[in-house]
This record gives sequence, structure tokens and C-alpha cells, in this order.
Amino acid sequence: MAMVNNQTLCFTCNKEKITYSCEGCSQRFCFTDLAEHKQILNDELNHIINDYDQFKQTINEQKRNPQNHSLIEQINQWETNSVAMIQQKAKECRESVIKSSQTFINDIEMKFNDLSEQIQLLHKENDFNEINLNYLTNQLKKITEELNDPSKISIKHGSHSFINEISIISLIKPKFNKWIQNAITVAGGEGKGQQLNQLNSPYGIFIDKKKNIFIADCYNNRIVEWKFNAKEGQIIAGGNGQGSRMDQLDRPTDVIVDQQNHSIIIADYGNRRVIQWLNQKQQVLIDNIDCVGLAMDKNRFLYVSDVVKNEVRRWKMGEYNNEGILVAGGYGKGNQLNQLNCPTYIFVDEDQSIYVTDRDNDRVMKWRKGAKEGTVVAGGNGHGENPIELYLPQGLIVDDLGQIYVADNNNHRIMRWCEGKKEGEVVVGGISKGNQLNQLNYPTRLSFDDKGNLYIADYFNHRIEKFEIVL
Repeated sequence: MAMVNNQTLCFTCNKEKITYSCEGCSQRFCFTDLAEHKQILNDELNHIINDYDQFKQTINEQKRNPQNHSLIEQINQWETNSVAMIQQKAKECRESVIKSSQTFINDIEMKFNDLSEQIQLLHKENDFNEINLNYLTNQLKKITEELNDPSKISIKHGSHSFINEISIISLIKPKFNKWIQNAITVAGGEGKGQQLNQLNSPYGIFIDKKKNIFIADCYNNRIVEWKFNAKEGQIIAGGNGQGSRMDQLDRPTDVIVDQQNHSIIIADYGNRRVIQWLNQKQQVLIDNIDCVGLAMDKNRFLYVSDVVKNEVRRWKMGEYNNEGILVAGGYGKGNQLNQLNCPTYIFVDEDQSIYVTDRDNDRVMKWRKGAKEGTVVAGGNGHGENPIELYLPQGLIVDDLGQIYVADNNNHRIMRWCEGKKEGEVVVGGISKGNQLNQLNYPTRLSFDDKGNLYIADYFNHRIEKFEIVL
């Protein structure tokens, strides 16, 4: 009986041998060539892994050093060339001014010397009258006016720039985050009360890096910390009844955590003070101030809003024995660009620009560092519920793209405004006031965690809501 021939041609050596199929390329290989084929595939995989690692390294490098972008070098070169052109033009203009000025002065000096000779001659001969004196006086007046005439030499501003202006055209559209519209209650939500699982009109909130929530539990006169995923909070400041003792609070409206020393800084509104709690020890930082909102910048400067003086002031940490530095408002109550009307919450960006919710003007103002007046970056069209309007806004925060998020208090919604746009958009809430998970009831403060989840102090629902970001 003849043996069954199960040999086929090998794809590589082209000899009849017992072969094995490769599922990837569907070719058949002998045992030896199959091992070599797998080695080739393995080498290709290693090559892909190497390319992947290099690409990942490139991404990380660009994230760490955004200044290394190729366009930045072109911008730097444009700046260098433009500065050189300006300097050259300024040098030529200075030389022209000096030359023209010298010629002009020489001419005036000649006229003055001639007049001086006439005076000396009259004085020497002692032969003059009122006509001569009037003439000399008028001539001196004339050359004095000529000397002081600013129109003799002036700067002419051209209608066209001699520098080629540049601008950036980006086809990369920013990603606008979205959030699941049904929130998760992460603190309170058990009705108004003073138990550890309850809140009473929460105003300010602060989220730390561990997603712990610090709450200004206003009408419980306390600051409560809710650990991540905790079922109840713990009192870390106040909670000893409403009062003005050092261990008491009176309607606190905001709280921030100084990450350097882990102290709690509180806007103790009813006591008109900003107070610090550190390991159950208290220290009044700022007194006699009608404070509502607090913020701290990257340099640990403390910013406080004053709703009576209609201003925001800044203090350097540890130096509170002064009036601070005025950084926004301070020109009385009003709706002009240098005025505020009941400023509540504030946000400070990396450039120390200050964003203020100008509550009773129904707008958000931005004051650049050192500016004497602000610009309207949200609202400012009277109160209402249209996309161009806000209604007594409260808390705000600005993301890395410069998008402004506002707790539109009386509209029961959170709005997002892109600076320069005429109107905003609703990101959560706005479905009338209520206590459902997609509703808000006079939201006051808002914050993001490091994942972009949105937290809101839902004032009259006595709860803190977390809206999870859509990934």
C-alpha cells in the first residue's frame, strides 16, 4: 500500500516538504523556513514597537517643551527682525531730530545774537525811547515763541506699518468637553440639616488633588470635608454654633486649602473676616472686610472680594497687616468698566489676570494684571435667560483653553463662555429649578477635579453634585 504524500511546496525554498500554513499571509512554509518567517515577523514587530516608543517620546517632548514648536522659531525670528527694523528706524529718526534740532537752535541763536547786539548798542549810545523798547520786547517774545513751538519738529505717523504683521491660523479646533447630564450626589442630598450626612445651603467648595471636597456649609456655620466616596463629612472648622469666637464661624461663603501648609482659609462673611484654621488653631488674616470669594494664585498671593466696597484686593501670604493691593474695581458701585456691583467669586489665571463675577451687573469681568479697568467676558446684557444673558451669576472657573464656566444662579444652570464670543452655552442644568439629578436649584460655586469632572454647590438642594465628563 502506497504512502499518502502530504508534502507541498514551501513558499520560501520552493521545495516539496511537510509545510505549515501562516494565518497572516496564508502561505505555507516548511518547518525551517516557518521559524525564519516568524523571526522576520518578530523583527517587524520590534521595529513597530521602536517606532511607537520614538513617537511617544516625541509627544512627551512636545508636551514638556511647547516652546520648541517649529512655528515658535519663525515667530522668534520675526520678532528679532521686526525689533531690528524698529531700532534702525528709531536710530534714523533720532539722528534726524538731533540734526534738525541743531540747525533750528543755531538759527534761533543767530537771531538772539543779533537782538543782543541791538540791545548793547542802544545801551552804549544811551539813545532810545518807548518805540525801541517795545520793538526789543516783541522781538524777544517772538523768538521765544519760535523756540517753544512744538510744530517745528514733530513725529509723523504713517498709515501703513513697515513691519510685516503676522497672525496664527489654526485648523485645530479645541475640544469642548461635555458632561453626563444626570449628576451623582457626592455630598449632602439628605435634606437640609446639621447631621454629618446633611448640609444647609452650601456656598463655596474646594476640590483637592485626592478629590476630597471642602464645603463652606453656610447656615450650619461650619466647614465640612467629605473624603472621596465618603457617605458623610467631618467638621474641620466651626461647627460650634453661629458666633464671633475664634472657634466659631458666621455664615462662611468660601473656603480654599493652602496646599503648602494644608491650612484652611475661610471667608467668614458674617464676622467680616478672613480666617485661617491650621490643626484646630485659628488666626484672623484680614479683618473688617465684607468678604465672599477667595482665590490663591501660583505665587500664593491671596485674593479677596469685598461686596460692600465693590472691589477685589490681593495680599501676599504672611503679610496681612496692610490694606492689600487693589486689583479690580474700587471706583464705587456702578456698571462702568472700572466699577463693580457686588463682586462675589473670583478666579486667577497663570498670568495673574483676575476674573470676577460682577453679580448685580449680571456679568463676568476680566482684569489683566495692573489694569485700571476690566473687560466684559460673559453676560453684561442685563439679566435674563437668553444665551447672551446671565442672571445674578455666582461662582466661576476658567479652564486651560480660556473658556469661562459660570454658575448662572437664578437661571439654575452652568454656562460656558468663550472669551470674545457674544453668547454662552448651557453645559448642565437649565431645565428649570428642581431636585432631580439633571436639575439645579440656585447653584453657587463650581470646581473641576483633575479628570475634568464638574462639581457644583447646589444651594437650595443642600447638596454637592458631580457631573461626570464624557470621555
